[in-house]
Amino acid sequence: MNGLVFYTNPQSRGRIVRWMLEEVGAPYETHIVSYGAEMKGPGYLAINPMGKVPAIRHGETIVTECAAICAYLADSFPAASLAPPPAERGDYYRWLFFGAGPVEAAVTDKALNAVPTAEQRGFVGYGCFEETIANLERHLADHAYFCGDAFTAADIYTGSQIAWGMMFKTIDERPVFKDYVARIHGRPAYRRATELDDAAATPAA
Repeated sequence: MNGLVFYTNPQSRGRIVRWMLEEVGAPYETHIVSYGAEMKGPGYLAINPMGKVPAIRHGETIVTECAAICAYLADSFPAASLAPPPAERGDYYRWLFFGAGPVEAAVTDKALNAVPTAEQRGFVGYGCFEETIANLERHLADHAYFCGDAFTAADIYTGSQIAWGMMFKTIDERPVFKDYVARIHGRPAYRRATELDDAAATPAA
């Protein structure tokens, strides 16, 4: 398979996938999709019927949803070592999808003032915001990365959720989180991805 194409907007969750692509190191083509008519138009809806970015096309395969894209790329480009061996993926799957499920839902609900009451917590997958964030903190207090000493796609995805949460003030800037984000944001691939997206977000003179 070849022809790796990245559909994104620099002011979106596509920044997570850009970072993942830079970590993978394989060549890819970028299509910037503008919000509004283009993103909701028939051309892009053929890629993602939800009319949202990011998405990738790899040969004939289309993948949407950030966590799914990260997992797919980690498997498709094993030389980048962004996923543990299959027999050692317990923590990897746990934290990758904890970020995609409980963390994003808890943070979003809090930002929208839709926090469940104590009586409603049994109806939501994350239970309560405080315990969701405390769960992240407990794990990262004892581990350099979500999979111990190994940086993986789980750090790209769930680490981005933590970093954005602190930036937008939806997650407290706890010392454990600040140290962790500084560690993952120090990677050359993160810096390259940020420079590319920042440049794409800057209007042409």
